[in-house]
Amino acid sequence: MGPRTRRFIAMLGVLAFLVFWIWGAIALRAALPPGALIDLVVFAVAGIGWGVPLYPLFKWAEGGRKG
Repeated sequence: MGPRTRRFIAMLGVLAFLVFWIWGAIALRAALPPGALIDLVVFAVAGIGWGVPLYPLFKWAEGGRKG
């Protein structure tokens, strides 16, 4: 599989993942009691944490090269 195909598949995977990630963050926030501090924690963790599960996909998209 060529690099352009890998990157295209990875792009679709990232878009699909982010839709569910954002949906999950909003659903989690709705399940918790109201509060500004809870908003800060939930959305900060969701905003920072989205890249960690996608790291293997990014690595695969680049062909597993070390860099």
